[in-house]
Amino acid sequence: MTQAYRVAVLGATGAVGTELLELLKERDFPASELKLLASERSAGKKLPFKGEDLPVEAVSEAALENVDLVLASAGGSISKVWAPKAAEKGAVVIDNSSAFRMNPEVPLIVPEVNAEAATKHKGIIANPNCTTILMSVAIFPLHKLKSIKRIVVATYQSASGAGARAMEEVKNQSLDILQGKEAVATIFPYPLAFNLFPHNSPLNSLGYCEEEMKMVNETRKIFNNQDIKITATCVRVPVLRAHSEAINLEFETPFNIEEARKILSNSPGVKLIEDWEANYFPMPIEATGKDEVLVGRIRQDISHECGLELWISGDQIRKGAALNAVQIAELLVEKNML
Repeated sequence: MTQAYRVAVLGATGAVGTELLELLKERDFPASELKLLASERSAGKKLPFKGEDLPVEAVSEAALENVDLVLASAGGSISKVWAPKAAEKGAVVIDNSSAFRMNPEVPLIVPEVNAEAATKHKGIIANPNCTTILMSVAIFPLHKLKSIKRIVVATYQSASGAGARAMEEVKNQSLDILQGKEAVATIFPYPLAFNLFPHNSPLNSLGYCEEEMKMVNETRKIFNNQDIKITATCVRVPVLRAHSEAINLEFETPFNIEEARKILSNSPGVKLIEDWEANYFPMPIEATGKDEVLVGRIRQDISHECGLELWISGDQIRKGAALNAVQIAELLVEKNML
């Protein structure tokens, strides 16, 4: 008989939290008990799960007693407080915030890339940033064959990256603009409907924003390779859900395009989408709700004989967050490490 685990979802009422519940149900995760935890403000709400309405509790030390697994998606400040406490009580915490990603004691895991590193956890495992996850799944199969020297990536990031309220804001702004009204921005610094702007995370002294540096630093950690040169430009675009990325890869030696296509068409977590006659390639509207990262428009970089160009789209809430966390949990179950 399969062992069942006591699971807590921290941040259960958010966009990623509700997706976690959906995935636990869809994938029939072996949970004997499920606790839904959130802030005091959300306590008392009920969320559906497998035909029941489960109550949301305020997170507390008492609520974290007798829990085997915590799937946390409540933001960095919350995770910094509660993840160590949950780990001290014997739970394994898979944290979706940026709180522990660059901590050398905490594994940063994309199961399709570095699953073995998850076994070295000390109670906390970090889920990477959404853009990093999507890119890693798409390019690691190529990196395994020929080492990547340099990555130049531009992201086209949907509103979902800032949560459910941001998605609603874009919908409301669109309606206002179409009715001739002024678009009001409260979640984002500027209106996103019918607009785009460089990612709104804080800038460093070099002019790179926090989101761009996450892609640089996290990719190196996941690939266990500090020598890869990486530069990123991250942009918010008026898409509700699913991010896209234009990726330029430089290898040590030329990479045959047909070989790249063959590798990616057989890689876990990837779906190749290419119809050159129809000019049809991955789109966020088609990536929404999908588990796979859609990859296509693979072409030779005409400016560099060792360069390849890729275009990808992936569901930020799903594979870019919740699904990756659940896959890590499944990996721990498989290895009997919960």
